[in-house]
Amino acid sequence: MKRITMLLTAAFAFLFSGCTSSHTDYEGQIRDLKQQIQKQTQAIDDLKQQNEKLTEKAAASDDRVEGNLLQIALAVAQALKEKNMEQLSLYVDSEKGVRFSPYGHVNVKTDLVFTPKQLPSLMESGQTYQFGEFDGSGEPIKMTFGQYFDRFVYDVDFANPQLIGNNVIVGKGNTLQNIQEAYPNSAFVEFHFTGFDQQYDGMDWRSLRLVFEQRSGVWCLVGIVHDQWTA
Repeated sequence: MKRITMLLTAAFAFLFSGCTSSHTDYEGQIRDLKQQIQKQTQAIDDLKQQNEKLTEKAAASDDRVEGNLLQIALAVAQALKEKNMEQLSLYVDSEKGVRFSPYGHVNVKTDLVFTPKQLPSLMESGQTYQFGEFDGSGEPIKMTFGQYFDRFVYDVDFANPQLIGNNVIVGKGNTLQNIQEAYPNSAFVEFHFTGFDQQYDGMDWRSLRLVFEQRSGVWCLVGIVHDQWTA
């Protein structure tokens, strides 16, 4: 703010110094002053946006330190619900990134990992990735990030689940669950739906597991594991 005040003071000083100049010079000074004010206004807006981002990031960091794991997981689920990848990136481990797994068996070698810097632009990207293989057919899951997100991340309203498992696996099918082996130093929260259509007798259940690891006392998101009934 001190820098902004100095800029504005200099601008007005420039205006008053031109009072003794000719009419033509005065008009030129007015134009210059308007341009300076526009630049200063833009600079102020830029500083405000930077401050908002820093405040938001600091708040997210404080929540991860002070809040318990469930509170943090709920905040991440809300960011996913809103498709707010920039907000999500604030919770992601800065070094490891976050791994996306389409099914309960995590493949640490082939499941894709994205860094916090990559996340904000992924939703609008038209680039196709291979996110693993479809259960049953074995066909490659070739999708844009947005398509994968709608199918294997937030395909149901996980921010408002029927059940929540705190470091406990709720949804179980034929897939070998290996979340503890894939993330040996982690804790996770599972958001679960027992099913949607009675005719399927619970075989249409869905789960989303958010996996966290601690770094310097802060819970960081390292894995997003989608799960469902598999043959």
